Amino acid sequence: MSTGKQLAGLLLLSTALTYPGVAFAQDTGNAAAQPATETPVEEPINPDDVVQDDTAQEEVDISVPGGNIITVTGVRGPRDVTRSSAQVVSVLSSEDIARTGEGDIAGALSRVTGLSNNGDGRVFVRGLGDRYSLALLNGLPLPSPEPLSRVVPLDIFPTDIIASSLVQKSYSANFPGEFGGGVINLTTEAIPNESFFEISLGISGDTETTFENGLLYYGSDYDWFGFDTGRRDPVGALDNFLNGSTALEDLTLAERQAIASSITKPNLMVVQKADKLRPNFSGGLTAGTSFFVGGDAELGIIATANLSNSLRNRNVTAQRPIGSLPVAVASDGERFVTDNRVLLNGLLGFGLEFGEQKIRWTNVYIRDVLKQASLSRTEVFDASAFEDRTEIGQTTAWFERQLIDTQLVGEFRLGDIGLDVRAGYAQTDRESPYEFNFEYTRTNDAPSNPFGDILINPLNRARGDAAEVTFSDLTEKLYYGGVDLTVPVVLDVFSVTVGGAISDTDRFSTRRAFFYSAPSNFPLGIATLRPDLLLSPTVIEASNIPGFASPGVASPINLIEPDRVPAFDADLEVYAGYLKGVLTPVYGLTIDLGVRYEDATQTVAAREIFDNQVNIGAATNLENDYWLPAGTITYQFDNGLQLRASASKTIARPQFRELLFQRFTDPDSLRTFVGNPSLQDSELFNAEARAEYYFGQRSRVSLGGFYKSIDNPIEPFSSFTENEQTTRFANAPKAEVYGGEFEFVWNYDLYDWGGFFESKRAIVIANYTYTQSQLIVGPDDQSLIFVSNVGGVPSDSDTLFRDGAPLSGQSDHLLNLQLGIEDVDRLSQATLLLSYASDRVVSRNSQGSQLPDIIQRPGARLDLVIRQGLDVIGMPLELKFEARNLTGTDNQEFIDDGTTRIDTNSYDIGQSFSLSLTAEF
Repeated sequence: MSTGKQLAGLLLLSTALTYPGVAFAQDTGNAAAQPATETPVEEPINPDDVVQDDTAQEEVDISVPGGNIITVTGVRGPRDVTRSSAQVVSVLSSEDIARTGEGDIAGALSRVTGLSNNGDGRVFVRGLGDRYSLALLNGLPLPSPEPLSRVVPLDIFPTDIIASSLVQKSYSANFPGEFGGGVINLTTEAIPNESFFEISLGISGDTETTFENGLLYYGSDYDWFGFDTGRRDPVGALDNFLNGSTALEDLTLAERQAIASSITKPNLMVVQKADKLRPNFSGGLTAGTSFFVGGDAELGIIATANLSNSLRNRNVTAQRPIGSLPVAVASDGERFVTDNRVLLNGLLGFGLEFGEQKIRWTNVYIRDVLKQASLSRTEVFDASAFEDRTEIGQTTAWFERQLIDTQLVGEFRLGDIGLDVRAGYAQTDRESPYEFNFEYTRTNDAPSNPFGDILINPLNRARGDAAEVTFSDLTEKLYYGGVDLTVPVVLDVFSVTVGGAISDTDRFSTRRAFFYSAPSNFPLGIATLRPDLLLSPTVIEASNIPGFASPGVASPINLIEPDRVPAFDADLEVYAGYLKGVLTPVYGLTIDLGVRYEDATQTVAAREIFDNQVNIGAATNLENDYWLPAGTITYQFDNGLQLRASASKTIARPQFRELLFQRFTDPDSLRTFVGNPSLQDSELFNAEARAEYYFGQRSRVSLGGFYKSIDNPIEPFSSFTENEQTTRFANAPKAEVYGGEFEFVWNYDLYDWGGFFESKRAIVIANYTYTQSQLIVGPDDQSLIFVSNVGGVPSDSDTLFRDGAPLSGQSDHLLNLQLGIEDVDRLSQATLLLSYASDRVVSRNSQGSQLPDIIQRPGARLDLVIRQGLDVIGMPLELKFEARNLTGTDNQEFIDDGTTRIDTNSYDIGQSFSLSLTAEF
């Protein structure tokens, strides 16, 4: 970044800190211009003259399984859920989320103690990977639209549809048993306090993209809206083939060429330079109302719709090492990528409350589309076929992710008995049609070769020329039902909760990859054409004519589908029941004990779509049942001190993607993943102890330690060729995780300062997590590696994993700091947010290569969020200004042996700035 841009960012930061009252606002999904406290204070009151009482705090809406037991029974009963919960929890209310200024819930959660955002919407808990995190919406599980994960990426959830986010780090039996680092439960808005209608508009940009040059391709007329006009639908011979049952190799050459000709679509293949990319824009509508029906029943309705369209440039350094020691560069590459992301979401929620009964019907629609264009340049130094050649690659892609979710939750209080009933259906889809990838090569051996200084693609697969197109599709459906009954055996002393749940997750995924290929006599003059002309129907047809290659000689272009097993079915059925008791034998002491039983069947199998399809034996059938005990003891002292200790057993199942013996390339990192059908479940033992001290005005300090032992943890490992990084998965024998957490939350009224500060409050939130993990690998340990037509083959674990190496995704240090000032009478906030995550392993290289692991360096990041409520001619307005990544921290992924560093996926992020306005009518 230029010095001028750095200076501008610092001047902006200093101006904002000098005038904290000139703030800008965020739409939180509630009525606009809500004050920071529940009840405005008409005249300032000296806080020293009153007794602090947490019960005056606003009630936070939380909907979880067995929600009747979220609070401790038989004690003072403050409304602070963090304090009163029988478990170790962190809660973000809508107010807390708004203060972070994050537009999606993944970003907001990264401010919670022990949580970090991996950058792709998947949140890590205590440095553990996303496989050890569980995400729920209103207490119900969610399917994932991502091939790489069974956990839904949380960056698709906008913050303005979320009433609260609860993170529980100690396990309790009312939650599903797949609980490693913690559970994240999102609760949607239900019944608004008053009728409102809001319109929001926003504009943003970043220093690497906005008003800079980028890459685009046309696509279709409605791409800006996140929908395709039908241009990307297969037509003609291609459509007939994809819906048929005959393998491509069983068709005639003429039939294959007809399919090849029908694939060519110039609007989807031609990458163009775009000058001075526009800023990002966003807009939304939110409305809510409530009214009484049938006497004392209150019906609430909330509806919201939002659209955002953003652009992002990345100039990625993508080097590849040679496959073994010493660390040396095999290829030096640079990839310039422009991402156009369109996020459309909507929520329609109905809430009915009568007496102590609550019924919530929530309907969520989210569509997340990524339109991507890229160009790459790679210098290959040690190729066997050519010495020091140059490769130019071009890709265009369109990735659609869509979630449709409907849930019905009933939370009933029948006297002293609590009954929760939950049911839901959700479907996610991910479709990626026409992923084009082309590679042109210059041999750099002119003048001996007349084409040695020209980029050509003669469609020679043996030489490495890439001309391919991929169609992938994923559909996952989830059915869920559960019931929880809480009965007080001895009122305020002992209660028992019994519950059960059934979930059925079904996934179908296909990946159809096609390669263009031609004989070695393909004319090099034709090979210089751009992709849409090179593969035009005219050229494909002409390639059959004698004389195309040389007098009397043809060079027919062929279409090949190498994967004979392109489709898989996957299913996970879980039947669960639990028994849980909460006992308060003496004043201040709470004992929470429970056990959960889960019986699960997880299957993955190839679906037969071809006649006489090859059977590679890539099937998984895991049938396991578990008893999962959990217990937490809490003691509250009269002076605000609280002690907790907990222990539990939980599990982590393989993700579907990790079980599929099918290649998949991540569009961001260009890493290729191949699954292992021989993976097994991981089993965890968890223990934790912590001390918490609460000292009024929602202020607190806590210190805790945790330990986890994991049997059969699933870990990725990578191997390299000169052009490709391939990641596979295997069960390591064992792992241990331990660490500590510190959290400090301080709210201090500045009444004594007088003047401008008379109605102001200072807020300091700091948290730090220290984590250590290590793989335990012995000389006799073995891991199963899948081999086609053979199955799981035992392999020495120490050839894949290094004893003492940390778990992938685990940072030793996580730090978050918030420094803010806000007005207690009206909406006016300014907050500085600092986050830091230390180096973590993205993927480890196999021990056979002896290469160091691939490291990601998140580093430190400083953000500024300013919010201000205004009143313009009687209309409440909210303004919000955000300045992100003021430290200029870049994305870094690399291999380093102390002497040589190879950057596998590193690029500048730059600083981003946004301004938004919300008006309430």
